[in-house]
Amino acid sequence: MDDMEAYARRAREFFHQGYNCAQSVFLAFAGDLGLEQAAAARMASSFGAGMGRLREVCGAVTAMFLIAGIALGYDDPADDEAKAGHYRRIQELAAQFRARHGTLLCRELLGLPAGPDDPTPSARTPQYYASRPCADCIADAAAIIARRLREEGRL
Repeated sequence: MDDMEAYARRAREFFHQGYNCAQSVFLAFAGDLGLEQAAAARMASSFGAGMGRLREVCGAVTAMFLIAGIALGYDDPADDEAKAGHYRRIQELAAQFRARHGTLLCRELLGLPAGPDDPTPSARTPQYYASRPCADCIADAAAIIARRLREEGRL
């Protein structure tokens, strides 16, 4: 199994354990990023369901960007070249996800109307998992960022 498949599988497993979409992707890479699992889960906890069930940018996409920032981001606020390069990288990652799923927005992925959703999380039942594209989105986001990290020598 190559890196992309292993990370995608691990992300799916976290999702089926009950972690939100952002946590699932982020946790698949936590060890590689030098993060403890509990700390990584807390860091990504706000971004599930399109940022706290606001149904905005998919949490799997947000986690992909968090991973890119930790592994490949810039830290010098005066380095405009590094900023531009990183923003280009983020736009490329977004384009890859959008090409597979048609959107970056949670509500569009789920076919929901605009606006925040009830903050109460949905029960994780077999019907929940069967009715949503989330596991596929999570696996794809993990594979996309794994490929990028490998290409840039970070995996």
